[in-house]
Amino acid sequence: MMQQPIVIDDRKSDLSKEVLLHSAQDSSLCFQCGKCTAGCPVAFAMDLTPNQIMRMVQLGLIDDVLNSQTIRLCAYCSTCSVRCPRNIAVADVMDSLRIMAAERNIPGTDRSRKVNIFNQAFLDTLNMFGRSHEVLAMLLFNLRSYQPFHNAKLGLKMFNNGKIKLKPDRVKAVNEVKEIFQRINRLRKGA
Repeated sequence: MMQQPIVIDDRKSDLSKEVLLHSAQDSSLCFQCGKCTAGCPVAFAMDLTPNQIMRMVQLGLIDDVLNSQTIRLCAYCSTCSVRCPRNIAVADVMDSLRIMAAERNIPGTDRSRKVNIFNQAFLDTLNMFGRSHEVLAMLLFNLRSYQPFHNAKLGLKMFNNGKIKLKPDRVKAVNEVKEIFQRINRLRKGA
């Protein structure tokens, strides 16, 4: 499928324009069929459904959208994007909104703050070892969310049953994984 050129239309809301520039996705194409929401595996936990977020982007309701838990709880599984009859990558829209909220220092709720802390702990272990290390990821999450002993008994039980390892596995190309993280950081800084 051929990529459509990005066209900024003055009739679009400022938020629609910003999302278009960040994600290359034209939210104005959404006609509210609801297929994104029907297929979303985490819609039950969201405060606003994915199609509601898309409509709010169209209307330019920036404060409501960027303060929503939905953009932070999106699993980025792309089920919504695959189901969209208008070929909108809704997951890319959610990701761009999450980035926009972070750039504006909009923290979200305690629940979404914990999602962000967990995601960062997971990424930190990927950066260190080239793959996820569950013990360190959970330790980092617990420390950063100010609950150092949360689920400690469960972790000990899992360790005793051989379900988790204290020593992380490393991939052979850990330096290549680190380079990916360095490239992303350079892109974020605009270098």
